[in-house]
Amino acid sequence: MTGQRADARRNFARLLAVAEEAIAAHGADASLEQIARTAGVGSATVRRHFPNRRALLEAVFRERVETLCAHARDRAGAADSRAALLEWLSEVTAYAATIRGLAIALTLDSAADPGAMQENCATAQLTEAGEPLVRRAASDGALAPGVTVTDLLTLITGIALATENHPDPAGEADRLLGLTVAGVSPGR
Repeated sequence: MTGQRADARRNFARLLAVAEEAIAAHGADASLEQIARTAGVGSATVRRHFPNRRALLEAVFRERVETLCAHARDRAGAADSRAALLEWLSEVTAYAATIRGLAIALTLDSAADPGAMQENCATAQLTEAGEPLVRRAASDGALAPGVTVTDLLTLITGIALATENHPDPAGEADRLLGLTVAGVSPGR
């Protein structure tokens, strides 16, 4: 965004703020035209900054995804690899279940052409951040053979989508994650 005119930077910031509010209220399918109107710009301005819905969602969730990635890195050296992985998965699940639109953003990412998937998309970032936790838990025998970080993120996305209209989405998502973990962990 460096090198942009001041008005373009202001438009971007205003669009992002309005988009965050719209997605929180209406989910990932929030109207791009309504976002443009509320921000006081034309739809061409929206498309100039965000060429598609996925780019908009990516920008809206960037900070939250970066926080989740940082938390994965923080847990990478934990003594108990299983606990570290489960703590991170629980955090990702809570975010995806309670932040409207995030689960859809992860779904859009995973449905994209893998060759065209951008490095900074939410799914790619979470996969990269979670991979060391999964690899370490697997090598410690705390994860069933063959389970990948992609498998776990897909399960979390499904749980988040299934619980988004529940009165307590985070609580229900956590309960379902517990059931899932019981199914993917070796017997203890």
